[in-house]
Amino acid sequence: MSILNNKYLKPFKNVYVLVLVVFIIWMLFFDAHSWLFHHELNGDIKELEYQKEHYKNEMAKDKKAIKELSTEEGIERTARETYYMKKPNEDIFIIEYEDSIAKQKHDE
Repeated sequence: MSILNNKYLKPFKNVYVLVLVVFIIWMLFFDAHSWLFHHELNGDIKELEYQKEHYKNEMAKDKKAIKELSTEEGIERTARETYYMKKPNEDIFIIEYEDSIAKQKHDE
């Protein structure tokens, strides 16, 4: 039995089917606008959309912090909590818990 008489290869004897198969393979894998290229671009778009959402959330946090620091009370609270500033004739006591002290020594 000849290879050309095989029932599975019979459709490929038609020139139109052969051209169509070659065209589909070319468009899926080798063309500049191939499916693989678009698949990579879609992945990049998803990554960029995730980053965009992340930065929008960060901007919202920063706007909230700016709004809080625009008041006198907010500035004072930040100065006291973060930078341990104090008013004249005032004492500040910093309380450290045992678990935080052990963690600091372990990190060094």
